[in-house]
Amino acid sequence: MSAEASNPLMGPSSGAHRKRGRPRLDLRRLGRAALLGSASRDRLPDAIGHMVEVHRAHYPDADMEALRRAYVLAESSHRGQMRKSGEPYITHPLAVTLILAELGAETTTLTASLLHDTVEDTEVTLDQVREEFGEEVCYLVDGVTKLEKVDYGAAAEPETFRKMLVATGNDVRVMSIKLADRLHNMRTLGVMRPEKQARIAKVTRDVLIPLAERLGVQALKTELEDLVFAILHREEYETTRALVAENALGSNPLADIAEDFRAVFREAGIAAEVHIRPRHFVSVHRAGIKRGRLRGADFGRLLVLVGEDADCYGVLGELHTCFTPVISEFKDFIAAPKFNLYQSLHTAVARQDGEVAEVLIRTHQMHKVAEAGVVALGNPYDSGSEEPVDGERADPTRPGWLSRLLDWQRATPDSDTFWSSLREELSQDREITVYRTDGGTLGLPAGASCVDAAYAQYGEDAHACIGARVNGRLATLSTVLRDGDTVHVLLAPLETGSGPAPDWLDHAKTPAARIAIGRWFAAHPEEAEEADAPRPQLTVATVRPGAANVVVDLEGATVRLAGCCTPVPPDEVTGFAVRGGVVTVHRLECPAVERMATAGRPALGVRWADQEETAECRVTLIAESFGRPHLLADLTEAIAMEGAAIVSATVEPPTEGRVRHTYTLQLPDSGGLHTLMRAMRKVAGVYDVSRPQHSAAATQ
Repeated sequence: MSAEASNPLMGPSSGAHRKRGRPRLDLRRLGRAALLGSASRDRLPDAIGHMVEVHRAHYPDADMEALRRAYVLAESSHRGQMRKSGEPYITHPLAVTLILAELGAETTTLTASLLHDTVEDTEVTLDQVREEFGEEVCYLVDGVTKLEKVDYGAAAEPETFRKMLVATGNDVRVMSIKLADRLHNMRTLGVMRPEKQARIAKVTRDVLIPLAERLGVQALKTELEDLVFAILHREEYETTRALVAENALGSNPLADIAEDFRAVFREAGIAAEVHIRPRHFVSVHRAGIKRGRLRGADFGRLLVLVGEDADCYGVLGELHTCFTPVISEFKDFIAAPKFNLYQSLHTAVARQDGEVAEVLIRTHQMHKVAEAGVVALGNPYDSGSEEPVDGERADPTRPGWLSRLLDWQRATPDSDTFWSSLREELSQDREITVYRTDGGTLGLPAGASCVDAAYAQYGEDAHACIGARVNGRLATLSTVLRDGDTVHVLLAPLETGSGPAPDWLDHAKTPAARIAIGRWFAAHPEEAEEADAPRPQLTVATVRPGAANVVVDLEGATVRLAGCCTPVPPDEVTGFAVRGGVVTVHRLECPAVERMATAGRPALGVRWADQEETAECRVTLIAESFGRPHLLADLTEAIAMEGAAIVSATVEPPTEGRVRHTYTLQLPDSGGLHTLMRAMRKVAGVYDVSRPQHSAAATQ
C-alpha cells in the first residue's frame, strides 16, 4: 500500500502525489460484485480477486479457501447494510483487508479482517466464527470488536483503551486490523459532519498515529498523518499541496542524482536499486518549517535497496567517496535499530552544484519491515518461528516499547492516571538508545534520566538505586542521558530496605518510572512525610583532641595537629609557629602550607616520634556517598568494627542525591588508617573516602 498522501476530501486530484503502484480499490465496482455474489462455490468471488492477487505476491503458497469462506460469510451477513457514503457495507471490510494484504499480512489476519465487523454489526456470533474458522481467527475478531468503543464516549475512553492494549499485547495483529480499519474510515470521512470529522481526527492524531509509529507500520502512519492534516489544518494542507503540485511541474533534481548514484554503483559492482521516494504532505510541511524555502530535492528522498546488510555499508562508502557527505545527517539504525524494529542507514550527500539529497540505505527485508512493521512479521505464534534471542523483545510482535507499556498498565490501578501517562508517552516523538554494561540496550525517550534507565532495567528493584555511572563516570540520578551513552545503575543491597527519594519524580520522564515511584510512596506514606521535613545539618559533639606524638625543632613549644588535614604517621609533615608559642603540624600537601610560606612564615622541622613511642592518633576523613536509608548507621558500624572512636561527625544535607560525611576519628594506631578507609568504602552507597585538603580556621 502506498504510504504517500491521499485525501478523499480534496477530490480526485488529491491523489496526484501518491506513489505509483497498484490502483486503489474501486469501491463501487466491488459493491456491485459483492451484491451479485459468486457464481460457483469453488471459485473465488470476483470481489476479492484483487486482494487475493496481492496476497499471493507475498505468500505464493497460501491457501485461499479460508478467505473465500470468510468473504461469503461477511457478504451475506452485511447484505442490505450501507455505509454513509452510500456504498454496500461489505466494501469496508474488503478495503481494510486489501490494506493489510498490501502490507504483507498473513492469511489468518486477512481472514479476521474480512470478519472484523460481523460480530459487532450483524447476527453472527463469536461461537460461529470459532466453529467455522478456528480459535485464532475468533480471538482476533473478538479483540477488534472490543476496540470499537475506543474512539467515542469520552468518559469510558481511558478504561476502554486500556483493555485495547491488553488485547494488543496478547496478539498485536488485533491492533494491525484496527489501524487498517481506521485508515479506511479516515479515507471516507468526507460524508460526516465537520465536527465529527475533527473529533475522530484528533483521536487518530493523539493515539492511533503514535501507536502506528511505535509498531513500525510507517505505511499506515504516514497516510493517516496526511488525512488528519487535511482535516485539522486545512489552510496549511492546501498551501503544502500547492507547493507539491508546483514542484511536480518542474524538473526533479532527484532524478539526475539517482542516475549518478546508479552509475557509481555499476562501476563499484554493487547490485542496488535506486528509487525516488516523495515526501508525504506532513513531511513536506515540517521540512518547510525547518528549512524555510524548499528546493527541488527537499520534496523527496532517495531510497537505495540492496541484498545484504554488508552492501548497505558498501553503498554508504561509495556515496561518501564520490559525493560530499553531510556528516550531521548520518545515522546508523542498522547497528542500533529503533525500538519499533526500523533499520536503515540515513545520510545526505551534496553534488558539486550544491544540491543536497537525503538518502535512505537498507536491504529489501529492512524495507519491508520499515513499511509494515509488526505486520511484516507474519504470524509470530506459528510453531515454526524461531525463538528470538533479544531479551527485551522476547515476543517479536511486542517491541520493547509495547512490552514496557503492558507492564506498567498492569501496575496502574487508576485508569485516568494510566490514560494521561499513556498520552504523554505517545507524545514522545524521539527515542534514544543507551547501553548497559552487560552489553544489552535500553530504549528510552529523549530527555530521559538515570532514574528512567534504572526502572527500565530493573523494574521495581530500582527502588534500591543509589547512583549511576554514565560512560564510566559517577553521575547523579538526575543526569539526562544522550543517545549512545553507557549506563551502569548502582543498587544498594536489598537488605538495606532502600526506597526512592521524592525528587526522583522530578527527574523521571517515563511513565514506568513515575508510576513505580508513586506506588512506592503510596505504600510508604511515612517516608514521604519524612522526606518533606526540613533536613538540618547533623553534627555530633566534638571531643577535645589529645596530644600528638611528634617532635618539633623548637624547644618548649606546644604542638597541635592541624584540623584542616589531620596528619597521622607516616605522613610527611611540616610545622609553623602561630600565636601563643603553639606549633601547628600540617601534611606537606595541605593547601595551608603553601599559603603560610607565601605569607613569609618560616617552616619548622617536624618529625614523628619513633614507632615504639607512637600513641593514639586523630584523623579526619570525608566519605562521599549516595543517599539511602540507614547509611549513617552502616558507616558508624564499619568505623566501630575497625576499633576507631568517633570524635565528631558532620553530615551535610543531600544534594542531588549525594551525601557528604565528615568524621574526626581517634585511632588506636595510625597503621590502621588505610584498613579503616577500605572498610568505609565497602559500605553500600559509599563511592569515595578521602582525607581533607581544605584549610581551616585552626591554621590561622
